[in-house]
Amino acid sequence: MISEEMNGINEKIRVLEQRKKALEYKLTNEGRKERTRRLIQKGALLEKYLNIEELTVEETEIVLKVVANFKNKNTDYFENQIRRFHE
Repeated sequence: MISEEMNGINEKIRVLEQRKKALEYKLTNEGRKERTRRLIQKGALLEKYLNIEELTVEETEIVLKVVANFKNKNTDYFENQIRRFHE
């Protein structure tokens, strides 16, 4: 009787552990899909506004470093421009 009850509890534990793994996988997969979508959108915006379609990945990285350097040296200008676009 007790061993049957233990078997039943062990089976429930096994089922719950499988369900937990499935939910963890789903959560991880959803996060990965969201990140992939965001990266694609941002990449498309970079190509659109910086005309970098013909550049290699390495050349694109150099362009982004130049832009980041300019932004970091001109933070006030960038913040004002962003505010203007939000108005």
